[in-house]
Amino acid sequence: MRLDAEENEARILFAAGHVFAEVGEKAPITRVARRAGVSVATVYRRFPTRDLLIADVHTRQWEECMAVHAELLRSPDPERALCELVHRLCACHVSDKGYTKAYVDAVIAGRGLDRERLATDRVVATLLSRAQVAGTLRPDLTVGDVRLVIAGNQGIITAAGREAAAASRRYVTHMLRSFQV
Repeated sequence: MRLDAEENEARILFAAGHVFAEVGEKAPITRVARRAGVSVATVYRRFPTRDLLIADVHTRQWEECMAVHAELLRSPDPERALCELVHRLCACHVSDKGYTKAYVDAVIAGRGLDRERLATDRVVATLLSRAQVAGTLRPDLTVGDVRLVIAGNQGIITAAGREAAAASRRYVTHMLRSFQV
């Protein structure tokens, strides 16, 4: 691929990620093109269908999630790492109407985005187990309990309206405190 074509692709994916986060994946391609500073034809030349564009955006976002997972699994404090994971996921849920919404919906429902959901479940299970062995989190907690916090966050976001970010942080903080020994 030519250098200018690579640069256009990167700008398109970056722009699409932001546009989809702001308004959802049904956003007009013209909006993506305008944000990327390219023509609509350029977007369609690289991504002939909306689904291909969405898939590439999701792939990049999942790669970012995997990097966060790896970072948190290296943490010497598993309780703090688990709390950080839940806080980050819930904060993204507030601001991202695209991939994060689909991802959170899959986590809550226990189906869809199987690879991503199962990988996240493994990370949560590992951090939870480590924190329980360390004696910092209640021994009766399960991955399902973490899912309930995430599901509850969806309701908080809906109910809080413009104050969703602050309400989400407060809710998650309170819920994670209930996990402590």
